[in-house]
Amino acid sequence: MSLRRRGPAAVALAVAAALSLAACGSDSSTDGKSSETSARTGSGAKDSKSVAKGGKDFADAAAKTAALGTDAKPGQWPRTIRQAMGDTVIKAQPERVVVLDVGELDNVVSLGIKPVGLATTEGSPELPSYLKKDAGSPKSVGTINSLNLEAIAALKPDLILGSQLRAAAQYDELSKIAPTVFSIRPGFTWKQNYLLNAAALDKTAEAKDKLAAYETRAKELGTKLGADKPTVSMVRYMPDGVIRLYGNDSFIGTILKDVGIPRPKNQDIEDLAAEISAENIDQADADWIFTGVYGDPKATDKSKAQGNPLWKNLKAVKDGHARDVPDETWYLGLGVTAADSVLDDLKTYLKA
Repeated sequence: MSLRRRGPAAVALAVAAALSLAACGSDSSTDGKSSETSARTGSGAKDSKSVAKGGKDFADAAAKTAALGTDAKPGQWPRTIRQAMGDTVIKAQPERVVVLDVGELDNVVSLGIKPVGLATTEGSPELPSYLKKDAGSPKSVGTINSLNLEAIAALKPDLILGSQLRAAAQYDELSKIAPTVFSIRPGFTWKQNYLLNAAALDKTAEAKDKLAAYETRAKELGTKLGADKPTVSMVRYMPDGVIRLYGNDSFIGTILKDVGIPRPKNQDIEDLAAEISAENIDQADADWIFTGVYGDPKATDKSKAQGNPLWKNLKAVKDGHARDVPDETWYLGLGVTAADSVLDDLKTYLKA
């Protein structure tokens, strides 16, 4: 029985239990902030650390996500969704959707749905500006690292979308509130996650069309750039002095690969990112450097790194080819709308 069908006392007890679980932690190393956590294991689930950066299941996440979804035909309800935590039955077309990350937000908004609830990131605690026009006014349900389960229950959702990596520890309580569909992880699996979310919403055809349109645009951009494409370095300043050079298995990494843009050797890796410090910022060199900042720039080493003489001597910097880019699309977007925006930016910067 779902929480919304129980009495007030039962809801309060269930939410209190869930909040005690949430206090144990949530996020692992992804395209957002890094912090390890222990997650629920059991039937239909794995420790979320295994699909985090460097985890044993990280590399297989895209292929495994592609195997999830549904056998239901268009318009068929109820439908069973194979998802990261097991099977979820959705009885009817969802109308009140809560999303637990910006990737799921991008996904549902691109499919014409205005979610009733949203968990934002600590690095960007408001509704992303590039989605404000079409997202409506979703209520806050906490952040990706600190879900407010009481707020989620109060919205009486009929579908919750998130990921195992972000919120495996809260899955049991979330699934008591409403049917809950989890992908394995956010990030480089964004296309597979999009199709999984679309399957839960009976919008698979629309999602496939949007992905096909994106891929056509990416190939066209690659063609316009020609055979002698410039190398691109992706630098992101994180809190606590961490500087990431993003690899192929990241959201931005998949976009650059789709366009056919080459990467420096130290970023041409099948991983989320390599980490450096401000003292060795020279490892970020390439023909072009695009930088993002997670959260408050003052909480990062951006000023320290870019004040380093090594930064000023980088080829891209001397050529005027170092640019700050919107973190909310290039790194946090995690969906087709953000990917299209990145293509627009690349076309402008690289003058394709």
